[in-house]
Amino acid sequence: MSTPQVIRLADYQQPAFWVETVTLRVELAPASTRVSASLEVVRNPDGPPDPLRLDGCELKLESVAVNGVQLDSGAYTQTDDMLTLADVPERARIDTVVTTNPEANTSLEGLYFASGLFCTQCEAEGFRKITYFPDRPDVMARYTCTIVADRTAAPVLLSNGNQADAGELPDGRHWVRWEDPYPKPAYLFALVAGDLACIEDTFRTASGRDVKLQIFVEHHNADKCDHALASLIKAMQWDEERFGLEYDLDLYMIVATDDFNMGAMENKGLNVFNSKYVLARPDTATDADFDGIEAVIAHEYFHNWTGNRITCRDWFQLSLKEGLTVFRDQEFSADMGSRGVRRIQDVRVLRAAQFAEDAGPMAHPVRPSEYAEINNFYTVTVYNKGAELIRMLQNLVGATAFRRGMDLYFERHDGQAVTTEEFVAAIADASGADLTQFKLWYEQAGTPVVRIEEQYDELTGALRLDVYQHTPDTPGQTDKLPMHMPLRLGLLNENGAPMQFRPEGTGARMLQTTRDGTSDDVVLELRAAHEVIEIPGLSSRPVLSAFRGFSAPVSVKLERSAAELAFVFAHDPDAFNRWDASQTLILEILLSNIERIQSGADQELPAMLVDAFRETLNDVRADPAFVAETLTLPGENYVADQQSTIDVLATHESCDWLRSQLALALRPDLERAYEHNRDVATYTWDAASTGRRALKNAALGLLMAIPDTAPRATALAQYREADNMTDALAALRALAHCECAERPQVLADFEQRWSHDSLVMDKWFAVQATAPLATALDHVRDLMSHAAFDLRKPNKVRALIGAFSQANPVNFHRADGAGYTFLADQIAVIDRLNPQIAARMVTAFARWRRMDAARQDAMCSAMRDIITADQLSTDVREMLGRTLGDL
Repeated sequence: MSTPQVIRLADYQQPAFWVETVTLRVELAPASTRVSASLEVVRNPDGPPDPLRLDGCELKLESVAVNGVQLDSGAYTQTDDMLTLADVPERARIDTVVTTNPEANTSLEGLYFASGLFCTQCEAEGFRKITYFPDRPDVMARYTCTIVADRTAAPVLLSNGNQADAGELPDGRHWVRWEDPYPKPAYLFALVAGDLACIEDTFRTASGRDVKLQIFVEHHNADKCDHALASLIKAMQWDEERFGLEYDLDLYMIVATDDFNMGAMENKGLNVFNSKYVLARPDTATDADFDGIEAVIAHEYFHNWTGNRITCRDWFQLSLKEGLTVFRDQEFSADMGSRGVRRIQDVRVLRAAQFAEDAGPMAHPVRPSEYAEINNFYTVTVYNKGAELIRMLQNLVGATAFRRGMDLYFERHDGQAVTTEEFVAAIADASGADLTQFKLWYEQAGTPVVRIEEQYDELTGALRLDVYQHTPDTPGQTDKLPMHMPLRLGLLNENGAPMQFRPEGTGARMLQTTRDGTSDDVVLELRAAHEVIEIPGLSSRPVLSAFRGFSAPVSVKLERSAAELAFVFAHDPDAFNRWDASQTLILEILLSNIERIQSGADQELPAMLVDAFRETLNDVRADPAFVAETLTLPGENYVADQQSTIDVLATHESCDWLRSQLALALRPDLERAYEHNRDVATYTWDAASTGRRALKNAALGLLMAIPDTAPRATALAQYREADNMTDALAALRALAHCECAERPQVLADFEQRWSHDSLVMDKWFAVQATAPLATALDHVRDLMSHAAFDLRKPNKVRALIGAFSQANPVNFHRADGAGYTFLADQIAVIDRLNPQIAARMVTAFARWRRMDAARQDAMCSAMRDIITADQLSTDVREMLGRTLGDL
């Protein structure tokens, strides 16, 4: 296998030339678009004495000129990916004319034409597919873009900034000129053209300016934008209140399209969204969809400051914008609903996906040191773990000082391309904290393991905590240094009440301090591999509540009995730690039962687990959304990640058995919870209503594990009576995931109802792809021939092939290796269409080293089959190389 060219952070140099302005004229046609570009360049006195190098690929060069003088072919060097101009003056105008073929661009990167719409996606390196340019984020310029297109086919012509002029041409075409007053890197350039409906509203900023808000969608989707528009307004208001950040243009536009590789893109003033994160009506979108739309709309809006006004110097700094903005959208979502439940949901994603990434061959630091294809580093580590780093900074310095640091960051770096060090420096300077060691979080990969040992002296009432930390080896990194992290700590007495205390012998920031200086909640700074925390003067032996709110992204090892876990589950005032105790208790039971299965012994269900669940289910004061989270058992992939050698079948059997036994033991309580939370009013999307639906459907999901007809009748009745997609899909999933007579009925009915709606059909595909039935792979193969499936559409690939390989472990990891062969075949085909999507499919093989020998061999064989494919992309080749390692 040939090795892709590696780009290293250590090799970073400033560019030889800066670009001050970019003037584009884009004459659109599906098969041949003409792009005329004029760049005002100036040599960088701090850069290398290199010639002017302009990135470009899949372009047909028609002409190039310097300061108005046309160059012949001997005056420049052209390769497949670069145009090099020697002897360019210190200041010059570079004019190029190129043609591209948007309808042949199935990669959906650069300028492409799909489903009747011209669209761009330039992050990370797509602008070079539009015209020749130094395509790197530290080259920031002001853009003017004139778009020309057929008026009938493309009445709407959009780009960044403000519309400056427009006009008609005599051949039936028209043009619009857009001017963006703010310098931006090329990855934030955007262009959209087509026949689209526009939904409008306005937002008045804190300073009294009226901003026009526009969402552009296909005409038949115009009635599905109200929620997205309302979410945008809430996000704009929240950012003013929380961070003092006001929108800076008079126009903010969003375009929704099915043909998009990512969730959305924050192009300055013109966000392009996957339609999944814009379109919603109660009958077509679930509560989770509504929640996701609100979060992603906010995320892209928040990028206006954390990503656009201040961008990253190079792509190694990607988490500078993404981790920070994920933190901001998580905080926004927490303020819009239940903060405790939101934290649980965020950590559930982190543990299931990012911890697995840290523990496998794909492990990399939040700021990688090298890459071959930057598209492969849009990962949960960069995004979600990156957000945890920002949250730790807030925990370490406190919310007030953190806000001062954010203000200082904007004051220092507005309009600049910067690094993670510069962000951390702003927080440190504003707070006075020493954050030198903290920067290791950006440099070291892996999930730190924190072990806590307790010793309590009954005579003196003193508690001693020995806290040890280490970070396991990861590919290319060994012998890790200790991390600087916040430990948020609380103590409970024998009745479950918070205990007041003051730690000694360690750096600590006190929270909720009483008049005598004690506290029931403290943040401690951990810096060493071993630290001792002493807490004197306690009236009784406490129950430890460590890492409240998941104050650091670590794996905690704390010896606690099942009774202690059940106690924390019942009494801890921290919602996250209550949930975490329940998950830890369940996980220990599942792992114990896996060992019993392997030894031929019977599985066990401790009575205290049933009692703890019953108490939670019947607690009338409990938040229904929180109770629903506790009823959601750990996924099979997460359980597998706790095993040194994964036993696929025993894991599946253990999870199935526990689910069915809990359902049997709690049946009256689950049925009561289901009936109590049935909606009798018209659907509304608010915290109270979504919590009730979540609990009702979680109860139904558990009841379906009982092998009799009553739960199936309940599910079928819910499916037939549902007035919203949340309830309809929950019932559909419940019936489609079991072998029953109702299964083909509801699947056929759902298909007939929704065959016209692409996003709803994605749900139908995913439900079948994740069904834990022996016939699942056969169904997936059949569905690839379905009229609604298209291998060129990223959403379809994710809904069917991605869902099967990532969320159906018992079938993907079939003993005969058929699941691996199927995925390998699809990756090879998809790679020729869309390398980004193909590369993301490779991650399903990441656990191969922890499988049994037969499955290891089968997975390696499947990956080697991909490698033999002709013209394999750099994206896929790098992912396979990292996955296979030295093999």
